[in-house]
Amino acid sequence: MIKFRKKGAKPSSPPKKKVNRADLTIPEHLNELRQRLLRGLVAMILAVLVCFAIGERLIEILAYPVGGIDRLISIEVTENVSVFMRVSLLGGFILAFPYILYEALAYIRPALEDHEWRGLLIAIPFATLLFVSGVLFAYFVMLPAALPFLISFIGITTTPRLSNYFSFVTGLLFWIGVSFETPLVVYLLARFRLVTAETLAKQWRVAVVIIAVLAAFVTPTPDPVNMGLLMIPLLVLYLLSIGMAKIANPARGEN
Repeated sequence: MIKFRKKGAKPSSPPKKKVNRADLTIPEHLNELRQRLLRGLVAMILAVLVCFAIGERLIEILAYPVGGIDRLISIEVTENVSVFMRVSLLGGFILAFPYILYEALAYIRPALEDHEWRGLLIAIPFATLLFVSGVLFAYFVMLPAALPFLISFIGITTTPRLSNYFSFVTGLLFWIGVSFETPLVVYLLARFRLVTAETLAKQWRVAVVIIAVLAAFVTPTPDPVNMGLLMIPLLVLYLLSIGMAKIANPARGEN
């Protein structure tokens, strides 16, 4: 039986096909990459502009563990400006981090199954939460423990220089935040069956040595107390990583 379309009705559009990354040409690959990099850059610029507006407040917050901004000295003419820019860039990166991560994951979207893509989308807020947790841990736990030791080492009171202090603080906050991403990285590796919970559990001794070396590298002071302050959460994160790997791949234990 022949069916007639009603007058004024729009013809039904064919179902959309999923874009196959293999069908794209090299210029199309590069064009999509350029667009996503551009959007990430725009998000970063907007976030940095927001931090410009509150830059002085951010500097006061970061200077609080050392006793306030009055405890710091500035020597070079451009030192204040460079510190302001550094703090604003770090704050802008933290604000734009979720969107930048989304653009990076969206670029590989056509190569993923729907359930894999949903898993990556869920990982974005967790990645942000872990990074911010690392930054807060470094600010509220590590800095108050490390700064008194560094400033009054061998009984000599130090007046920190503005640029050196903020370079030290922002670097510490950033790398501790990155180290807190370990459970999520392990979870993603387990999802793609590159690592298993059983392997991580068997190699715990190697993990302890690696964590100790990492803590010694990142910790700003050579004393074992501050090194232990960082090792404890990293060990907890490693145990959490084993659990995340088990959740990601509970069905089988082999690679």
